[in-house]
Amino acid sequence: MGFSFWLALLILGQTPLDATDFLRITWKGNPLAYVDRADYTLPFSGVPLVDEARLDEVRKTIEKKVYKPPVNAIINEQGQIIPEQRGRALDRQVFWGQVYEYFYGNGPAEISPVVREIWPRVDRALLQEVRKRQIGYYTTYFNPNNYNRSYNISLATKSINNYVVLPGETFSFNKVVGQRTREKGYLDAPIIVKGELSEGIGGGICQVSSTLFNAVDQAGLHIIKRYSHSRHVPYVPPGRDATVSWWGPDFVFQNRYAHPILIRAHSGHGRMMVTIHSFPEIEYEPRSVPSVQSELPEETPSDSIDPHANAVPPLP
Repeated sequence: MGFSFWLALLILGQTPLDATDFLRITWKGNPLAYVDRADYTLPFSGVPLVDEARLDEVRKTIEKKVYKPPVNAIINEQGQIIPEQRGRALDRQVFWGQVYEYFYGNGPAEISPVVREIWPRVDRALLQEVRKRQIGYYTTYFNPNNYNRSYNISLATKSINNYVVLPGETFSFNKVVGQRTREKGYLDAPIIVKGELSEGIGGGICQVSSTLFNAVDQAGLHIIKRYSHSRHVPYVPPGRDATVSWWGPDFVFQNRYAHPILIRAHSGHGRMMVTIHSFPEIEYEPRSVPSVQSELPEETPSDSIDPHANAVPPLP
């Protein structure tokens, strides 16, 4: 409010304020909002001031309409790199300058929001290097005839595919995959709740997190959080699982290497595969991870949303 006050004193000494004029805000020729001085002015010792709290609601509306999220570069199923796309966001400093100029200026006005570019966190140049050396690999198997469970696995797999973890960054499975809901397409499938078989949204997700855990562990990355199911699951050896749920356990690891790492994930035809990649010159310390048999596991429940599942201490 201080900036508005002094700007008012400065400009009012030069030009009178006409509260009947309005500000028209347009974007690419289309109107976004109309602002009337009288509706957004506060009297203060006889000096009209901008009601910044109320006008900020207009700013939020404009910001949502002009915002375009950046899109990371990705590697498609054919191994080709799809280029990144820059995003855009409202330049707030310029926007407020335009608004103040209108409020303390002459006559009606029309402005078009000024935007700034937003760069994606992953571009073509980064992908070209981070894909070159495979440092981790793991495969698990599932029954493709169980449609719901297979579909859930496919959705979660796509969420982690092409994800880049920069040096020092932490990867959270729940944050990256997001909440598993019907609105996102997840289906009912077998889960384990406190050791008992049940049905729940997103059954099958823990096969994705467990496959990822073993690939990450083989690559020697630092495991921060990893929890076991409340009963044995058939798709990984005993003690090699990583249960996750939105309101409960999470699988979290950190990239402590000097180079970024890339997660590549694919599921289909009864197989779930995760590979971990990085720069050719990366120095890493791989761990020995037991593999699984290539035969299909028995059709038994394989996921847990038990918040009291047995915790497994982080690996060194």
